Amino acid sequence: MGLPALTACESGAEEKRADRGQGVVAPGKPGEEAETLSPEKAREKAGGDTKANAADFRYATMMIAHHQQAVVMTDLAPQRAGSDSVRKLASRIGASQGPEIKAMRGWLKQNRSAKNAPEDGGKSGGHGDHGSGHGDHGGKGDGSGEHGDHGAGGGDGGHAGMPGMATEAQLAKLRAAKGTAFDLLFLTLMTTHHEGAITMAVELMKGGNDVRVEEMATDVMAQQRAEIKRMRKLG
Repeated sequence: MGLPALTACESGAEEKRADRGQGVVAPGKPGEEAETLSPEKAREKAGGDTKANAADFRYATMMIAHHQQAVVMTDLAPQRAGSDSVRKLASRIGASQGPEIKAMRGWLKQNRSAKNAPEDGGKSGGHGDHGSGHGDHGGKGDGSGEHGDHGAGGGDGGHAGMPGMATEAQLAKLRAAKGTAFDLLFLTLMTTHHEGAITMAVELMKGGNDVRVEEMATDVMAQQRAEIKRMRKLG
């Protein structure tokens, strides 16, 4: 979760990922040269556990649905927002969600195929790999029409426990709003939504093991904190 062109903010995130992909320099023993290790090998050498655990699977599964709801909200902005600044911000947010959804879906598919999933599939929170309330919203080039997810329209369904999710009533109010009223409600709901995503990423960093999932969570925290600052300025 080719990919659509990203803004400078997202491009910066890609550069950070590329930097991490170059490996970790591990000092050698006296008289030996240092060696460059992958993040996974570096953690293994340090005695850390690198096998994906339930927290990793749960985070990737839930964040797909979380991001999908953000797409639902941003899709309303072109026709309903009163401010060009809000429309541009919504477009930027929407564009960033697709590649992240695709990356998380790819990680889930790869690790489930490798039989790395824990016995409960990382679904111990009762969330599974499903959305909550609406069908997928294709058209973003994010592969959201693939099987496995069923959209993420609201927070009243099976994903009500995810922090920051808007309720069906809040989404209905957003769909009915226009102009300045839409802008203010969109900024309020999306700020809360982003704060929830950051909370989920922080929890993953505490309990997850997989390096790639940690990288995705780190990117989510950095990007969404930056977007929260922009939204607060606009509000």
